[in-house]
Amino acid sequence: MPSDRNRRVGGGRKTLTTTDPGLLADLLALVSPSERGDPMSPLRWTCKGLRRLASELCEIGHKISHTVVGELLKAEKFSLQANRKTREGDSHPDRDAQFAHINTSVSRALLERQPVISVDTKKKELIGDFKNAGREWRPQGDPEEVRVHDFLIKELGRAVPYGIYDLAANFGWISIGINHDTAEFAVQTIRSWWHNVGSKRYPKPRYLTITADGGGSNGSRVRLWKRELQKLANELGIDIRVHHLPPGTSKWNKIEHRLFSFVSMNWRAKPLGSYRVIVDLISATTTDTGLVVRCELDPKVYKKGIVVSDQEMSQINLIPEEFHGEWNYTLRPQIRRRRSLIS
Repeated sequence: MPSDRNRRVGGGRKTLTTTDPGLLADLLALVSPSERGDPMSPLRWTCKGLRRLASELCEIGHKISHTVVGELLKAEKFSLQANRKTREGDSHPDRDAQFAHINTSVSRALLERQPVISVDTKKKELIGDFKNAGREWRPQGDPEEVRVHDFLIKELGRAVPYGIYDLAANFGWISIGINHDTAEFAVQTIRSWWHNVGSKRYPKPRYLTITADGGGSNGSRVRLWKRELQKLANELGIDIRVHHLPPGTSKWNKIEHRLFSFVSMNWRAKPLGSYRVIVDLISATTTDTGLVVRCELDPKVYKKGIVVSDQEMSQINLIPEEFHGEWNYTLRPQIRRRRSLIS
Protein backbone atom coordinates (compact mmCIF):
# COMPACT_ATOMS: atom_id res chain seq x y z
CA MET A 1 0.00 0.00 0.00
CA PRO A 2 1.40 3.46 -0.86
CA SER A 3 2.76 5.32 2.16
CA ASP A 4 0.51 8.36 1.53
CA ARG A 5 -2.75 6.36 1.87
CA ASN A 6 -4.63 5.05 4.93
CA ARG A 7 -6.74 2.52 3.05
CA ARG A 8 -6.63 0.75 -0.28
CA VAL A 9 -8.25 2.17 -3.38
CA GLY A 10 -12.00 1.62 -3.24
CA GLY A 11 -12.05 1.36 0.53
CA GLY A 12 -14.30 3.37 2.87
CA ARG A 13 -18.06 3.85 3.09
CA LYS A 14 -20.03 3.43 -0.10
CA THR A 15 -22.08 6.36 -1.38
CA LEU A 16 -25.83 6.35 -0.81
CA THR A 17 -26.48 6.14 -4.52
CA THR A 18 -24.42 2.92 -4.57
CA THR A 19 -26.01 1.27 -1.54
CA ASP A 20 -29.46 2.57 -2.46
CA PRO A 21 -29.68 2.33 -6.27
CA GLY A 22 -33.22 3.75 -6.47
CA LEU A 23 -32.45 6.87 -4.42
CA LEU A 24 -31.41 9.20 -7.25
CA ALA A 25 -34.27 8.15 -9.49
CA ASP A 26 -36.82 8.77 -6.73
CA LEU A 27 -35.27 12.16 -5.94
CA LEU A 28 -35.46 13.25 -9.57
CA ALA A 29 -39.03 11.96 -9.75
CA LEU A 30 -39.94 14.19 -6.79
CA VAL A 31 -38.24 17.17 -8.36
CA SER A 32 -39.53 16.76 -11.91
CA PRO A 33 -43.16 17.85 -11.30
CA SER A 34 -41.91 21.29 -10.20
CA GLU A 35 -38.93 21.49 -12.51
CA ARG A 36 -38.57 24.70 -14.47
CA GLY A 37 -37.22 25.38 -17.94
CA ASP A 38 -35.85 23.01 -20.52
CA PRO A 39 -35.29 19.50 -19.02
CA MET A 40 -32.21 19.15 -21.25
CA SER A 41 -30.67 22.36 -19.91
CA PRO A 42 -27.33 21.94 -18.07
CA LEU A 43 -28.71 23.98 -15.17
CA ARG A 44 -31.99 22.96 -13.57
CA TRP A 45 -33.58 24.06 -10.32
CA THR A 46 -36.47 23.25 -8.06
CA CYS A 47 -38.75 25.22 -5.76
CA LYS A 48 -38.99 22.39 -3.18
CA GLY A 49 -36.93 22.76 0.00
CA LEU A 50 -34.19 20.29 0.92
CA ARG A 51 -35.84 19.22 4.18
CA ARG A 52 -39.15 18.60 2.45
CA LEU A 53 -37.49 16.49 -0.22
CA ALA A 54 -35.57 14.52 2.43
CA SER A 55 -38.79 13.94 4.38
CA GLU A 56 -40.62 12.66 1.29
CA LEU A 57 -37.72 10.33 0.44
CA CYS A 58 -37.73 8.93 3.98
CA GLU A 59 -41.47 8.28 3.73
CA ILE A 60 -40.93 5.99 0.73
CA GLY A 61 -38.17 4.00 2.44
CA HIS A 62 -34.90 5.87 1.86
CA LYS A 63 -32.56 6.98 4.65
CA ILE A 64 -31.16 10.39 3.76
CA SER A 65 -30.58 13.82 5.30
CA HIS A 66 -31.34 17.18 3.77
CA THR A 67 -27.58 17.85 3.48
CA VAL A 68 -27.08 14.85 1.22
CA VAL A 69 -30.15 15.84 -0.80
CA GLY A 70 -28.47 19.17 -1.48
CA GLU A 71 -25.26 17.46 -2.56
CA LEU A 72 -27.12 15.15 -4.94
CA LEU A 73 -29.05 18.07 -6.49
CA LYS A 74 -25.84 20.04 -7.03
CA ALA A 75 -24.27 17.01 -8.69
CA GLU A 76 -27.28 16.90 -11.01
CA LYS A 77 -26.77 20.60 -11.92
CA PHE A 78 -29.62 22.02 -9.85
CA SER A 79 -29.23 25.35 -8.06
CA LEU A 80 -31.29 27.89 -6.13
CA GLN A 81 -32.31 30.80 -8.32
CA ALA A 82 -34.47 33.87 -7.92
CA ASN A 83 -36.98 35.18 -10.44
CA ARG A 84 -35.56 37.34 -13.21
CA LYS A 85 -37.52 40.25 -14.64
CA THR A 86 -37.19 39.86 -18.41
CA ARG A 87 -40.75 39.80 -19.75
CA GLU A 88 -42.32 43.18 -20.40
CA GLY A 89 -45.71 41.72 -21.27
CA ASP A 90 -47.61 42.43 -24.43
CA SER A 91 -46.19 45.48 -26.15
CA HIS A 92 -48.25 48.02 -28.05
CA PRO A 93 -47.89 47.62 -31.84
CA ASP A 94 -46.85 51.28 -32.12
CA ARG A 95 -44.34 51.14 -29.28
CA ASP A 96 -41.26 51.61 -31.44
CA ALA A 97 -42.99 54.26 -33.53
CA GLN A 98 -43.86 56.20 -30.36
CA PHE A 99 -40.25 56.06 -29.17
CA ALA A 100 -39.10 57.33 -32.57
CA HIS A 101 -41.68 60.12 -32.37
CA ILE A 102 -40.50 61.13 -28.88
CA ASN A 103 -36.88 61.04 -29.96
CA THR A 104 -37.61 63.29 -32.94
CA SER A 105 -39.53 65.82 -30.83
CA VAL A 106 -36.95 65.87 -28.04
CA SER A 107 -34.03 66.17 -30.45
CA ARG A 108 -35.70 69.08 -32.21
CA ALA A 109 -36.38 70.86 -28.94
CA LEU A 110 -32.80 70.39 -27.74
CA LEU A 111 -31.47 71.64 -31.07
CA GLU A 112 -33.64 74.75 -30.70
CA ARG A 113 -32.40 75.13 -27.08
CA GLN A 114 -35.86 74.75 -25.63
CA PRO A 115 -36.35 73.14 -22.19
CA VAL A 116 -36.92 69.38 -22.17
CA ILE A 117 -37.67 67.54 -18.93
CA SER A 118 -38.40 63.96 -17.96
CA VAL A 119 -40.75 63.53 -14.99
CA ASP A 120 -41.83 60.68 -12.73
CA THR A 121 -42.55 59.66 -9.14
CA LYS A 122 -39.91 57.72 -7.25
CA LYS A 123 -40.91 54.94 -4.88
CA LYS A 124 -42.54 56.16 -1.67
CA GLU A 125 -40.33 55.82 1.41
CA LEU A 126 -41.26 55.30 5.05
CA ILE A 127 -39.76 57.82 7.45
CA GLY A 128 -37.98 56.27 10.42
CA ASP A 129 -35.27 53.82 11.40
CA PHE A 130 -36.21 51.25 8.76
CA LYS A 131 -33.88 49.05 6.75
CA ASN A 132 -32.70 50.58 3.49
CA ALA A 133 -31.39 48.24 0.80
CA GLY A 134 -27.66 48.12 0.11
CA ARG A 135 -24.43 47.96 2.11
CA GLU A 136 -21.84 50.49 3.21
CA TRP A 137 -18.50 50.33 4.99
CA ARG A 138 -18.71 50.28 8.79
CA PRO A 139 -16.53 48.88 11.61
CA GLN A 140 -16.71 45.10 11.65
CA GLY A 141 -19.48 43.78 13.88
CA ASP A 142 -21.17 47.18 14.15
CA PRO A 143 -24.10 47.21 11.68
CA GLU A 144 -26.70 49.97 11.74
CA GLU A 145 -29.58 48.78 13.94
CA VAL A 146 -33.03 49.26 12.41
CA ARG A 147 -36.57 48.08 13.00
CA VAL A 148 -37.51 44.47 12.29
CA HIS A 149 -40.89 45.31 10.72
CA ASP A 150 -41.63 48.04 8.18
CA PHE A 151 -44.84 49.51 9.55
CA LEU A 152 -45.76 53.14 9.02
CA ILE A 153 -45.00 55.43 11.97
CA LYS A 154 -47.92 57.86 11.84
CA GLU A 155 -46.03 60.57 13.71
CA LEU A 156 -43.26 60.53 11.07
CA GLY A 157 -45.25 59.68 7.93
CA ARG A 158 -43.88 58.78 4.52
CA ALA A 159 -42.02 60.62 1.78
CA VAL A 160 -43.34 60.97 -1.77
CA PRO A 161 -40.46 62.01 -4.08
CA TYR A 162 -41.49 63.50 -7.42
CA GLY A 163 -38.61 64.22 -9.76
CA ILE A 164 -37.71 66.31 -12.78
CA TYR A 165 -34.66 65.68 -14.94
CA ASP A 166 -33.46 68.44 -17.27
CA LEU A 167 -31.93 66.58 -20.23
CA ALA A 168 -29.84 69.43 -21.60
CA ALA A 169 -28.44 70.59 -18.26
CA ASN A 170 -28.00 67.17 -16.62
CA PHE A 171 -29.84 68.62 -13.66
CA GLY A 172 -32.32 67.01 -11.29
CA TRP A 173 -35.01 68.57 -9.13
CA ILE A 174 -36.96 66.51 -6.59
CA SER A 175 -39.83 67.67 -4.40
CA ILE A 176 -40.63 65.58 -1.33
CA GLY A 177 -44.36 65.37 -0.69
CA ILE A 178 -45.73 64.41 2.70
CA ASN A 179 -48.99 62.67 1.84
CA HIS A 180 -50.33 61.74 -1.62
CA ASP A 181 -48.88 61.47 -5.12
CA THR A 182 -51.40 63.44 -7.14
CA ALA A 183 -51.34 65.28 -10.47
CA GLU A 184 -51.65 68.56 -8.58
CA PHE A 185 -48.45 67.72 -6.66
CA ALA A 186 -46.70 66.67 -9.87
CA VAL A 187 -47.45 69.94 -11.67
CA GLN A 188 -46.56 71.97 -8.58
CA THR A 189 -43.13 70.30 -8.67
CA ILE A 190 -42.70 71.37 -12.31
CA ARG A 191 -43.80 74.88 -11.31
CA SER A 192 -41.25 74.99 -8.47
CA TRP A 193 -38.46 73.79 -10.77
CA TRP A 194 -39.36 76.43 -13.35
CA HIS A 195 -39.48 79.41 -10.98
CA ASN A 196 -36.32 78.39 -9.11
CA VAL A 197 -34.15 77.06 -11.93
CA GLY A 198 -35.81 76.70 -15.33
CA SER A 199 -36.69 80.34 -15.95
CA LYS A 200 -33.09 81.37 -15.29
CA ARG A 201 -31.62 78.70 -17.54
CA TYR A 202 -34.13 79.30 -20.34
CA PRO A 203 -34.94 83.04 -20.22
CA LYS A 204 -36.85 83.22 -23.52
CA PRO A 205 -38.57 79.88 -24.09
CA ARG A 206 -41.19 79.27 -26.75
CA TYR A 207 -42.37 75.94 -25.40
CA LEU A 208 -41.66 73.31 -22.74
CA THR A 209 -41.38 69.61 -23.65
CA ILE A 210 -42.29 66.97 -21.06
CA THR A 211 -41.77 63.22 -21.37
CA ALA A 212 -43.69 61.12 -18.85
CA ASP A 213 -44.95 57.62 -18.17
CA GLY A 214 -48.38 56.60 -19.32
CA GLY A 215 -49.68 55.98 -15.79
CA GLY A 216 -49.48 57.33 -12.27
CA SER A 217 -50.12 60.92 -11.27
CA ASN A 218 -48.89 62.11 -14.69
CA GLY A 219 -50.73 59.47 -16.69
CA SER A 220 -52.06 60.04 -20.18
CA ARG A 221 -55.66 59.47 -19.00
CA VAL A 222 -55.50 61.62 -15.87
CA ARG A 223 -57.77 64.62 -16.32
CA LEU A 224 -56.35 66.45 -13.32
CA TRP A 225 -52.87 66.27 -14.87
CA LYS A 226 -54.09 68.04 -17.98
CA ARG A 227 -56.09 70.62 -16.06
CA GLU A 228 -53.12 71.53 -13.87
CA LEU A 229 -50.80 71.69 -16.89
CA GLN A 230 -53.28 74.09 -18.50
CA LYS A 231 -52.98 76.34 -15.45
CA LEU A 232 -49.20 76.20 -15.71
CA ALA A 233 -49.27 77.01 -19.42
CA ASN A 234 -51.46 80.03 -18.68
CA GLU A 235 -49.05 81.20 -15.97
CA LEU A 236 -45.91 80.81 -18.10
CA GLY A 237 -47.47 81.98 -21.35
CA ILE A 238 -45.86 79.18 -23.39
CA ASP A 239 -46.96 75.93 -24.97
CA ILE A 240 -46.43 72.74 -22.98
CA ARG A 241 -45.82 69.73 -25.21
CA VAL A 242 -46.36 66.35 -23.56
CA HIS A 243 -45.19 62.94 -24.79
CA HIS A 244 -46.12 59.80 -22.88
CA LEU A 245 -44.08 56.61 -23.06
CA PRO A 246 -46.05 53.66 -24.48
CA PRO A 247 -47.51 51.10 -22.05
CA GLY A 248 -45.08 48.77 -20.30
CA THR A 249 -41.98 50.91 -20.89
CA SER A 250 -41.79 53.07 -17.75
CA LYS A 251 -38.23 51.92 -16.99
CA TRP A 252 -37.10 53.50 -20.27
CA ASN A 253 -37.89 56.97 -18.97
CA LYS A 254 -34.71 59.08 -18.85
CA ILE A 255 -35.26 60.11 -15.25
CA GLU A 256 -35.14 56.50 -14.08
CA HIS A 257 -31.55 55.77 -15.07
CA ARG A 258 -30.13 59.30 -15.11
CA LEU A 259 -31.45 60.55 -11.76
CA PHE A 260 -33.38 58.09 -9.60
CA SER A 261 -30.80 55.30 -9.90
CA PHE A 262 -28.05 57.57 -8.57
CA VAL A 263 -30.23 58.79 -5.71
CA SER A 264 -30.81 55.18 -4.66
CA MET A 265 -27.08 54.49 -4.83
CA ASN A 266 -26.28 57.54 -2.70
CA TRP A 267 -28.64 56.65 0.14
CA ARG A 268 -28.12 52.89 0.14
CA ALA A 269 -27.96 51.29 3.61
CA LYS A 270 -28.86 54.62 5.24
CA PRO A 271 -32.07 54.68 7.31
CA LEU A 272 -34.27 57.59 6.23
CA GLY A 273 -34.98 58.88 9.71
CA SER A 274 -36.49 62.24 8.82
CA TYR A 275 -37.49 64.47 5.93
CA ARG A 276 -34.31 66.48 6.49
CA VAL A 277 -32.19 63.35 6.05
CA ILE A 278 -33.94 62.56 2.76
CA VAL A 279 -33.56 66.11 1.44
CA ASP A 280 -29.86 66.19 2.37
CA LEU A 281 -29.10 62.77 0.87
CA ILE A 282 -30.84 63.61 -2.41
CA SER A 283 -29.18 67.04 -2.61
CA ALA A 284 -25.76 65.43 -2.12
CA THR A 285 -26.21 63.10 -5.12
CA THR A 286 -23.62 63.68 -7.86
CA THR A 287 -22.00 61.73 -10.69
CA ASP A 288 -18.73 61.85 -12.60
CA THR A 289 -20.65 63.20 -15.60
CA GLY A 290 -21.65 66.33 -13.70
CA LEU A 291 -25.14 65.57 -12.41
CA VAL A 292 -26.41 68.18 -9.95
CA VAL A 293 -29.54 67.62 -7.86
CA ARG A 294 -31.64 70.00 -5.82
CA CYS A 295 -34.30 68.86 -3.41
CA GLU A 296 -36.95 70.59 -1.34
CA LEU A 297 -39.73 69.58 1.00
CA ASP A 298 -43.28 70.37 -0.11
CA PRO A 299 -45.34 70.48 3.11
CA LYS A 300 -48.65 71.11 1.35
CA VAL A 301 -51.40 68.53 1.80
CA TYR A 302 -52.79 67.38 -1.55
CA LYS A 303 -56.27 65.91 -1.72
CA LYS A 304 -57.03 62.63 -3.44
CA GLY A 305 -60.04 61.94 -5.60
CA ILE A 306 -60.42 65.38 -7.22
CA VAL A 307 -62.88 65.02 -10.10
CA VAL A 308 -62.49 67.11 -13.25
CA SER A 309 -65.85 67.48 -14.97
CA ASP A 310 -66.58 67.24 -18.67
CA GLN A 311 -67.25 70.98 -18.70
CA GLU A 312 -63.79 71.72 -17.27
CA MET A 313 -62.19 69.39 -19.82
CA SER A 314 -63.99 71.14 -22.67
CA GLN A 315 -62.41 74.43 -21.59
CA ILE A 316 -58.87 73.08 -21.67
CA ASN A 317 -56.94 74.27 -24.72
CA LEU A 318 -55.54 70.84 -25.60
CA ILE A 319 -54.39 70.11 -29.15
CA PRO A 320 -53.74 66.40 -29.81
CA GLU A 321 -51.21 65.42 -32.44
CA GLU A 322 -52.18 63.32 -35.44
CA PHE A 323 -50.04 60.41 -34.25
CA HIS A 324 -51.57 58.97 -31.09
CA GLY A 325 -53.13 62.13 -29.77
CA GLU A 326 -53.78 60.39 -26.45
CA TRP A 327 -50.00 60.13 -25.96
CA ASN A 328 -48.83 63.29 -27.73
CA TYR A 329 -50.56 66.60 -27.20
CA THR A 330 -49.93 70.30 -26.59
CA LEU A 331 -51.49 72.53 -23.96
CA ARG A 332 -51.59 76.10 -25.21
CA PRO A 333 -52.15 79.16 -23.01
CA GLN A 334 -55.76 80.29 -23.03
CA ILE A 335 -54.47 83.87 -22.76
CA ARG A 336 -51.03 84.67 -24.13
CA ARG A 337 -48.87 86.64 -21.72
CA ARG A 338 -46.38 89.23 -22.77
CA ARG A 339 -42.88 87.89 -23.24
CA SER A 340 -41.51 90.05 -20.43
CA LEU A 341 -43.67 88.18 -17.91
CA ILE A 342 -42.51 84.69 -18.84
CA SER A 343 -39.54 84.55 -16.51
